Amino acid sequence: MKLEPRLRKQALAIFKAGLRAADPGAAVAARLKLEDFSQYRNVYVVGAGKAGVSMARAAERVLGRRITRGLLNVKYGHTGRLRRIELNECGHPVPDQNGVEGARRIAEIAAGAGAEDLVLCLISGGASALLPLPADPVTLDEKQETTKLLLACGAVIHEINAVRKHISRIKGGQLARLASPAAVLSLLLSDVIGDDLDVIGSGPTAPDASTFARAQAILEKYRIWDRVPSSVRERIDRGVHCGIHRGIHRGIHRGIHGDIPETPKPDDPVFAQVRNVVVGSNRLAVSRAAAAARQLGFRTLVLSTFVEGETRDIGRMHAAIAKEIVASGRPLKPPACVITGGETTVTLRGDGLGGRNQEFVLAAAIDIAGLPNVVILSAGTDGSDGPTDAAGAIADGRTLLRNPCAAEFLARNDSYHYFEGLSDLIVTGPTHTNVMDVRVVLVGEQP
Repeated sequence: MKLEPRLRKQALAIFKAGLRAADPGAAVAARLKLEDFSQYRNVYVVGAGKAGVSMARAAERVLGRRITRGLLNVKYGHTGRLRRIELNECGHPVPDQNGVEGARRIAEIAAGAGAEDLVLCLISGGASALLPLPADPVTLDEKQETTKLLLACGAVIHEINAVRKHISRIKGGQLARLASPAAVLSLLLSDVIGDDLDVIGSGPTAPDASTFARAQAILEKYRIWDRVPSSVRERIDRGVHCGIHRGIHRGIHRGIHGDIPETPKPDDPVFAQVRNVVVGSNRLAVSRAAAAARQLGFRTLVLSTFVEGETRDIGRMHAAIAKEIVASGRPLKPPACVITGGETTVTLRGDGLGGRNQEFVLAAAIDIAGLPNVVILSAGTDGSDGPTDAAGAIADGRTLLRNPCAAEFLARNDSYHYFEGLSDLIVTGPTHTNVMDVRVVLVGEQP
């Protein structure tokens, strides 16, 4: 077997090892088995995310008839058969009316819980878009428009969520506020860099560190403040003035045009009975991928799980690492494997189809062109890269020989069609998990 095909198979095996480590069902079941549920009169299960069906199925296995009622919002196609927990399919990454209806019902379930009850909240990647409950005067269409602008401008997930929380009635700790005085246990599958509790799923049960002022600053930073709907500007502007003119009273900003609540902060009493637990993350997936690479005989380095930024720039950086290994054996001598995690962003410049992982690989493929025995892979653990049916893509030093028009496809943000033509898309189907991305750089022995 030629070296490149073997390296390609090994890169895929390394990624799949990381994917298996991100199994949300096993993580949820293990954590729930540590709990004593006999103290609660009712257990209500709510939540949202691409891994919702796996997490809900695990909750049913452990809790069975202890579950009084349950409802999770999940992405279209990410569903399955359950006995006691209902799954509501809705839109992602752009929220839709099904999501609003499900979020409204989830809010009602939480608000109906009493002091002797438990609200078990299951949150995974995609929960921000899948829990759309717009706050007055913002409508769903206006929230959709704002989300599209944020996704297209290159904002990172922390920034996108800071804005989302302040045009929502459920995000940024507000679900915990609704559930109080019930106990709340949130099990979180982290899809954000650093595993910040207030960012995962826009932190529906976590104290919120962001403010209305921060949301405004983000929209101004990316020069879209004047492009978002006027209702969004009105709500955020009112929130900013609340903080300036009235201060904070018991964790809630009071508005100058009537009461407009700020998201609850760490000292808010609603969090006295709330626990937020991260049960799965990108770090675990990357660690398992690295172990698989070592078993395959590669000198292996986990460079970082905090990688973010413009995806084509990060792709070129990874290509530069491959070049350095080929030229000098630094930071590792071949056979070498460098793995990174995290999540990059794409600034849309063209009208093509693709996602951050496919664009990463396309940018890297241009820079590794001609290098022998080098393979670069990037894929999302959720199985869906941007608005496509692919998780990512794979390329080697011969990729441009098969289609030399890579730069033109990259300029159009059309990485999907480039790799589709080469049969180099990575298609996993729904994985029912989401812990961001895994990137693999392999450099084999050099001729």
